[in-house]
Amino acid sequence: MSDILHIDDDAVFAALLARGLARRGHQPRHAANGADALAALQTPPEAMILDLNLDGDSGLRLLPQLLARAPAARILVLTGYASIATAVEAVKLGAVNYLAKPASVDDILAALAMVEADPECALPEAPMSLKRVSWEHLQRVLAEHDGNVSATARALNMHRRTLQRMLAKRPVRS
Repeated sequence: MSDILHIDDDAVFAALLARGLARRGHQPRHAANGADALAALQTPPEAMILDLNLDGDSGLRLLPQLLARAPAARILVLTGYASIATAVEAVKLGAVNYLAKPASVDDILAALAMVEADPECALPEAPMSLKRVSWEHLQRVLAEHDGNVSATARALNMHRRTLQRMLAKRPVRS
């Protein structure tokens, strides 16, 4: 049985995940934002599930603080806005794995349990679509500007509102 802290601003998803984790013998805890998460680290958990989008702020900003206070904890970044750029950044910052929503409880637990990289990981059958490549580029430039939408829009030579509309959409499937 392990103690798992889930940091997510979506209360409905958090409740569903907590129920699934409890059914599998884990002790789930929930924090709705960064401040609650840092307060919950009075007793460090064995693992954390961190949402990438915490009420409009990036969970990646919180990741180093979580690791500083709970260095032994394994952190999984879980997101509905998956991109290659944010996956790379999450791992660079210390996350053990990165999953795109929707993910089952079993997928989440398997990702947290993964100790080593899997060299047998299957390669995609087809290259990314042009829309997906555009999405990945937006995410990379946004990460380079620390999530600052205005600076990203200037770097991409586009209007800030246009960029905000593009970022508000779900990522394009491969």
